[in-house]
Amino acid sequence: MRDVAASVVMPRFRVLAPGEVSEKSPGEIVTIADREAESRLHDGLAALGLGARIVGEEAAEQDPVLLEGIGKGLVWLIDPLDGTANFAAGRAPFGMMIALVDGGEPIESWILDPLSGRLCHARRKKGATCDGQPATARHSRRTPPRAALGSHFLPPERRERLHEVAARSLDVQPVPRCAAESYVRLVLGQDDIALFQRILPWDHAAGALFLTEAGGKITHWDGTPYRVGGAGRGVLAAANAALWQAAAELVLDPAAGLFELEDDF
Repeated sequence: MRDVAASVVMPRFRVLAPGEVSEKSPGEIVTIADREAESRLHDGLAALGLGARIVGEEAAEQDPVLLEGIGKGLVWLIDPLDGTANFAAGRAPFGMMIALVDGGEPIESWILDPLSGRLCHARRKKGATCDGQPATARHSRRTPPRAALGSHFLPPERRERLHEVAARSLDVQPVPRCAAESYVRLVLGQDDIALFQRILPWDHAAGALFLTEAGGKITHWDGTPYRVGGAGRGVLAAANAALWQAAAELVLDPAAGLFELEDDF
């Protein structure tokens, strides 16, 4: 990951040519750095010889069949450049994430910040580290707790309703538009709570394991454990169980309107 960040990602930061950025779906962009980084990471993981399937964000965009059975067997998940919109605009944060998943459960993960070189790692039942030092989730100690609500894919009226309900007891902050940063913020005490509507596997597997191994809590909106490829919708994450409970009583209450959504995210 460090090699790919140094040789593929960072040389293109703030120097992308117009032809090196394109729209892959409405509102979603991809850069040459995303594609080249994924190719290099794919080859590196394949060389490890674990016999795991390898599913990257950009490959799955081109061939959605790759997502079939994503919750079965041993799978490498690659997010080669999370926060692409930030990267393309020449601003932080953005990151790289890799997770090894077994039967839908993340068992090892890595989150790299190419700008600072910060590397977060977690292994199931073995704990989490940040730059090689043990990482334990700590809350911000602010009152009210800080919450980053990933609601930008909601219809405007639903987004307004959710934020209105949340603001009764939470300090609602702008989201970083980068899951690789969001999960690390929960562990480092910068944010207390995070909510996500879309749960594409590569966006959350690495961060979910890092957070839980550091002592935080994450579930789907219905309270079931987070699982890659499961039937659960959305995720709610927090630096500890008490903060998760406080947030759930607000944003997962019927008054917040999340469960009225008909679309499957």
